[in-house]
Amino acid sequence: MAIDVQRYAAFSIGNHGGNPAGVVIGAVLPPVESMQAIAADVGYSETVFAASQGNEFRVRYYSPEAAVQFCGHATLALGAALADRYEDGIFQLALNNAHITVEGRRTAEGAWAALQSPPTSSRPASSEIVATALDLFSYVGDDLDPRLSPAVAHAGLDHLVIALKDRAALKAMHYDLGAGREFMRREGIGTVSFIYAETLTVFHARNPFAIGGVYEDPATGAAAAALGGLLRDVRWPHGGRIKIYQGEDMGQPCELVADITDVAGESIRVSGMAYPMLDQRDGR
Repeated sequence: MAIDVQRYAAFSIGNHGGNPAGVVIGAVLPPVESMQAIAADVGYSETVFAASQGNEFRVRYYSPEAAVQFCGHATLALGAALADRYEDGIFQLALNNAHITVEGRRTAEGAWAALQSPPTSSRPASSEIVATALDLFSYVGDDLDPRLSPAVAHAGLDHLVIALKDRAALKAMHYDLGAGREFMRREGIGTVSFIYAETLTVFHARNPFAIGGVYEDPATGAAAAALGGLLRDVRWPHGGRIKIYQGEDMGQPCELVADITDVAGESIRVSGMAYPMLDQRDGR
């Protein structure tokens, strides 16, 4: 059976940069083995699979190596693809562990989409996990921003959030992929989210995704939602909205916008632009 794989770059800046995602929309979800094989063949950090079920879409996410509970940039890509296929609107999505929405709209500037994340939560990171992470990524305690302590932030999956005190430290991020994969599996985290606060509302981020077999993600919507929830929990003066620039050090610039309510644990709205890539479709 032919399976149509669309490719969108999510959280782009116009029609430049962005994080590529595979998108498969069908009448039914393919078998698990097929979804994993397709994701591995596509080779992006995630491919999203969606099948219409009544008034919602059943959704699964796969990295090249494993299933993923939630992926923000692939959800944004799905929103753009659904708007292109049907019409502008808000689409209900049924994940494994949550029900969320994605909005997709076509604008004069290109496709725009916004996801509502799963509920958020956060907790301080243990001294042991922080010490291990600093060693893995060749940082020391003096590299940390004292205004925001390391934390494990959740929005669909856990992210270890580590704030660095200057942009040069963020640019220097490096690690061994195999050691990073083992660390993330052992600790049950989806990414390590290194951030630098340029201002109180503008952040730069780098997100190693070793557990999915990806050295670094150019844009991580799930981590953006988790960061928004964390900032709310620690009463950071976010003003209700933050911008996150990611992928700059990879040559794939991305812009993510996170809207933050005052209600603890409530969903975070993460939005951005997207565009269909030239290598748009596969027949399988």
